Amino acid sequence: MNEAGNILFSGVGGQGILLASEITAYALLAAGYDAKKSEVHGMAQRGGSVTAQLRYGPRVYSPLIDPGQADIQMAFEMMEAVRYLPYLHPGSKVIVNTQKILPPAVATGQAEYPEEVLGELTRRGIVVIPLDAFALAREVGEAKTANVVMVGVLSSLLPIAAEVYRQVIAARVPERFREVNLRAFAAGRNVSA
Repeated sequence: MNEAGNILFSGVGGQGILLASEITAYALLAAGYDAKKSEVHGMAQRGGSVTAQLRYGPRVYSPLIDPGQADIQMAFEMMEAVRYLPYLHPGSKVIVNTQKILPPAVATGQAEYPEEVLGELTRRGIVVIPLDAFALAREVGEAKTANVVMVGVLSSLLPIAAEVYRQVIAARVPERFREVNLRAFAAGRNVSA
């Protein structure tokens, strides 16, 4: 990964997207980068789309990513991986949790969940890194740490030492959840990206 980049976090409300983007932003700052972050909560409490945009480099003036400029996308749900396709370019990397969260139209039978979601990305020259973040999170003892599992995968693509992330997690996560989140980070870090 370059010394500057753009990371798009996308998912639905309740998946821990904002914590994942916060951990990443603080790790970049701790490593000496300038980093700017923007969040869109939308209908997060009703399972609506949530995004965070994060830009880093020697000097960053705006947190907003222009279409076609996201180097990495962390998609916490499969359909969210393609919802933000206009932000990606050939060569972008998409870390995608293979979980499916059915939108209301699909859940009520008015629409069907699209097939070949990940195939659509690869056909466009995008590098797809699929993982079952929830399975890995359950293995470490807490399914709610799937977001930190994904941060672990992301960390292997960024120019920051794993120890910096561990320090940020220790500082930003409440003490009673700290140890399981550190295990989740390690599980994600061990996924080959």
